[in-house]
Amino acid sequence: MSNENRYTVVVGVDGSPASKAALGWAAWHAGLVGGSITAIMAWHLPMIYNWEVPGPEGLEHEMAKKLSALIDEVAADKTSVQVRKEIAEGHPARALLDAADETQADLIVVGNRGHGGFTEALLGSVSQYVVHHARCPVVVVREPQRA
Repeated sequence: MSNENRYTVVVGVDGSPASKAALGWAAWHAGLVGGSITAIMAWHLPMIYNWEVPGPEGLEHEMAKKLSALIDEVAADKTSVQVRKEIAEGHPARALLDAADETQADLIVVGNRGHGGFTEALLGSVSQYVVHHARCPVVVVREPQRA
């Protein structure tokens, strides 16, 4: 159990349909077990030819707004679930695993694929890495089928 003796679910959110489905599932599940959610949105700007990039403050602010909007869109009807929002710098898989360790998460929830490169992949690189390295159970939620 988590350090507050409350069931904790860490969920990765990037705005993709699969991550929205993961957030919805995590909120539903946390509601069933009286738990809380830590929703993680991660950013990573690799160094390319020593280019100067704008400070991360603006990027983090925009991502925080996007994360709040996604939570409102997807989990607004699950008002009994406490949602902690976290913007993390670094690779998304590492950010999820670190957050799970820090919160002593009981479960990690990820979408089967996000905004990565190979949209044909059945399991994205982040979800695959998390499945193989997590210290707690992991649920991979598939993107809803389009009609």
